Amino acid sequence: MAIYETAKEFFEACETGKGWDACKAWCEDGATFSCQSDALAEVTSLEAYTDWMKGLLGPIPDGNYELKAFAVDEDRGTVVAAAVFHGTHTGDGGPVPPTGKTVAADYAYVMQFKGSRIANMTKIWNADHSLNALGWA
Repeated sequence: MAIYETAKEFFEACETGKGWDACKAWCEDGATFSCQSDALAEVTSLEAYTDWMKGLLGPIPDGNYELKAFAVDEDRGTVVAAAVFHGTHTGDGGPVPPTGKTVAADYAYVMQFKGSRIANMTKIWNADHSLNALGWA
């Protein structure tokens, strides 16, 4: 399977809260994760991140994404996805009781491949903007 298809299937599973059980099929064992954000500072594996996304859909049950771009750099074995996450804090969970506030957060994933599987993913995201919009900060 081409890295484009692998990345697209992974992205869909991750962003719809399927968690690691569904996402691991497209990832290297020990795949790493990074994000320059205090909200995700302790998350260093792709497994932990996909489960974090799954957990996010508890407090934000209507969470969904609007895909803006999806591009492959074959020479570097990298796929980049840019999207907007939309959702409202109406469910239980999160750092405070449901606020009823909404978020529209721009973000990008840079997925680096080792062969045909994702070995590392970097998330580019302004967490402070998102947390403030939701009333979590």
